[in-house]
Amino acid sequence: EILTRMEQYGVLLDTGFLGQLSREFGCHMEQLEQQIHLLAHGPFNLNSPKQLEEVLFDRLGLKAGKKTKGKTGRSTDNEVLSGLAEEHEIVRLLLEYRSLTKLKSTYADALTRLTDPQGRVHTSYNQAVTATGRLSSSDPNLQNIPIRTPEGRRIREAFIAPPGAVILAADYSQIELRVLAHLSGDPVFCDAFSH
Repeated sequence: EILTRMEQYGVLLDTGFLGQLSREFGCHMEQLEQQIHLLAHGPFNLNSPKQLEEVLFDRLGLKAGKKTKGKTGRSTDNEVLSGLAEEHEIVRLLLEYRSLTKLKSTYADALTRLTDPQGRVHTSYNQAVTATGRLSSSDPNLQNIPIRTPEGRRIREAFIAPPGAVILAADYSQIELRVLAHLSGDPVFCDAFSH
């Protein structure tokens, strides 16, 4: 019943902030694209694996990694690019471009489209999906907002509390071990948590 009410109530988003982020990400992506074209000695479609393969391995002479499945092409996936990041500045810029593209399309743009007229997004909380028994979130997954990069952390700033309220993060510390200590009644185990 509580989860149903949470789903219906939704999570408030600062859509203006998300729009601003989307524009910032877009401008940064344009700058990166210009730098990449300069390093590649000419323009190409950054989202075309075939053109990217040609630029990296033929034009710039970088060492190819794994082959693509079922094709004769050389892979340009993130794993391959991460391995080449030290070889040439263009690779580092390509990885940054891909990261921003994902943040912009998956979060800054998509979350804005998913809000209701009150600026709330309504996720589904799943009680019986994960193997660990924890809750999961889907449509959209609000538990997968990135935090590893400064840009990803900025996406989280768009989740806001309504006036007069706060957002609270709470977590049980070692809850499974505490329950085990309680149920087992083991004096040493219980004493460890008590002190």
